[in-house]
Amino acid sequence: MGRLLLPVGLLVAIVVVIVATDRPAPRADFTFINRGDVATLDIQKASWMQDLRVIRLLFEGLVKNDVFDPEYAIKPGVAERWEISKDGREYTFHLRADAAWNVHGKSVPLTAHDFVYAWRRGILPDTASDYAGQFQLIRGAKAFADWRSAQLKELAEAHAGPELAERARGLWALTEQKFTEMVGISAVDDRTFRVELERPTPYFLDLCAFAVFYPVYPALVSQYELPDPRTGRLDQQPGWTMAGTIVCNGPFTLESWRFKRELRLRKNEFYWDHASIGVDSILIPSNEDPNAQVLAFNSGAVDWVSDVAAPYRRFIVEDKKAYYAEHKAEHDALLAQGLDPVEIDRRLPPDERQNIHTFPAFGTYFYNFNCLPKLVDGRDNPFADPRVRRAFTMSIDKDRIATKVRGTGERVATTLIPVDSIAGYESPKGLAYDPVAARALLAEAGYPGGKGFITVEILFNKDSGHDLIAQAAAKDWQENLGVPVLLAQKEIKVFRNDLKNQNFMISRAGWFGDYGDPTTFLDLNRCEDGNNDRKYCSPRYEELMERAANEADAPTRLAILAEAEKLVIEEDLPFIPIFQYVQVYLFDPHKVSGISSHPRQQQDLFLIDILGDGKGSEKPRALPAGGGRVKRNQQGRRASKEQSSKAAKQQIEPEDKLKVFFRICCFGDLLFCCSRPEGRPCSA
Repeated sequence: MGRLLLPVGLLVAIVVVIVATDRPAPRADFTFINRGDVATLDIQKASWMQDLRVIRLLFEGLVKNDVFDPEYAIKPGVAERWEISKDGREYTFHLRADAAWNVHGKSVPLTAHDFVYAWRRGILPDTASDYAGQFQLIRGAKAFADWRSAQLKELAEAHAGPELAERARGLWALTEQKFTEMVGISAVDDRTFRVELERPTPYFLDLCAFAVFYPVYPALVSQYELPDPRTGRLDQQPGWTMAGTIVCNGPFTLESWRFKRELRLRKNEFYWDHASIGVDSILIPSNEDPNAQVLAFNSGAVDWVSDVAAPYRRFIVEDKKAYYAEHKAEHDALLAQGLDPVEIDRRLPPDERQNIHTFPAFGTYFYNFNCLPKLVDGRDNPFADPRVRRAFTMSIDKDRIATKVRGTGERVATTLIPVDSIAGYESPKGLAYDPVAARALLAEAGYPGGKGFITVEILFNKDSGHDLIAQAAAKDWQENLGVPVLLAQKEIKVFRNDLKNQNFMISRAGWFGDYGDPTTFLDLNRCEDGNNDRKYCSPRYEELMERAANEADAPTRLAILAEAEKLVIEEDLPFIPIFQYVQVYLFDPHKVSGISSHPRQQQDLFLIDILGDGKGSEKPRALPAGGGRVKRNQQGRRASKEQSSKAAKQQIEPEDKLKVFFRICCFGDLLFCCSRPEGRPCSA
């Protein structure tokens, strides 16, 4: 009997331990649902919006943008001041004395050498940073990266043997020496960081505010970066980014990171400006179900949903419009004052619909074409022919996608750079919807009526409505071009891998500008750019981009960049611009302060303040009145909920009518019950 009880007792003990260690953590001051799960916290390897958003909480760069300034003004960060040489090629940053690393509860001074180490990581081809091209604006950075790549190639071609490991170690020592000799980055002393550029770059400070230019703690990161004795390539392991190990210099530290469950941050006591931080803790739960995200907000479990992607999203937006219509006189008067839309909501009569926010964004949704001559399976790639790419571009009805599939205020895109988003930049026209001309182009390319064309696959990940967009595109191409189309929906990790390895024909894509210059979009099409998933490479485009880079006259430079954009949106078409993004958020403007409505849509969450909790400034933030902002998508015809529902049903095929009913049956009272049997009330 005792023997029997022993394993039972052991099992009970194990269960008790599991329950004790897996208890829900206390509620954080601020909880939000990120755009997706964090993939990496490696600063120089990050490129996804959700990763960069968290990195900005954990780390800080030399400077930062003021997201509540209409011009996105540059503010001091780790650097308290800086000088720029008369020729615009040299920047000298003076680091503040109280900038520090939180090394597991101990304050360690941050130095200029830490920036040198981090920026070297960004330049090294070993890191394979998607933003390596931005670092190559620095004097000698490209030449150094090319030298390093050539050395690695030579070593890879060498015969294996005992001397190979020695050569690999020797190459890394030589690489460190060459970097110092070749690249215009230096630590003049512990608190002075100097950068020399290849040429004057008017947006360089904007780049310095970008997360991939943040520092890392060399004493830690170097432990996870060792030369591979077989290849000489720096083997960079992610262990330094884990909770309990990572060392941060930003407003928060990483308290815990449970994969696919949650990420928890704690206020950094050693951050130089810690007194300005309005919350002590932030929780980012993992929640990939768009419906569950909305329900979590309505139940009070989360304070902000950063990307409302539920299938009834359009009806959420219509409900906000109906709220404005009910208070038209007051709303119009506040709008006439040029007030920020969040501030307008705070001044209108209280209503749950105030929690819905739609802001225009500095971003474009588009489809990639694989431009390589061969597909990964060895077949000839018809999309290597720009005539085929133009045909597919001109045969997709973008207006139907923007107004009927999306329906939340997106503007049809014929350009990559959102129109009127950059002062002084005049956008080219792009290609209009023209199925007749598209069929002629396809026939000219050798596929009359679509005959002989391979089955086209559209690659996309689930959620965010990508499936509905793909269905609409497939229908257009089948009807207008006569080509067979297959939808390939994949889990996000598989999708990302396929994208990076060019395992696609056409894929969904999107890009939000990282800084206020056309190159933040146009660099995506450079031959060697890390974000050029299309593998488009045009000597003519490269020549235009180089001309623009060397042009000192600002208007002339912008005109050259417009010519470069015209090439890719009217002739070569490595992608199909579909619509300009709008961002749909859920947050209570009377409770949450710090979410910016600026079209750049960079949310610096260290600015968050929960109003009324006794912490922080308790002063609601907003963009200044009359700040020259882009007009918001809050005007126009105000449809009633009944009209919206009726219109939505007319836009869906008959077999999908039941699904539409499920989506909207309970929308009127904002409960969002999306799985009720037909005819049953929300309370059922």
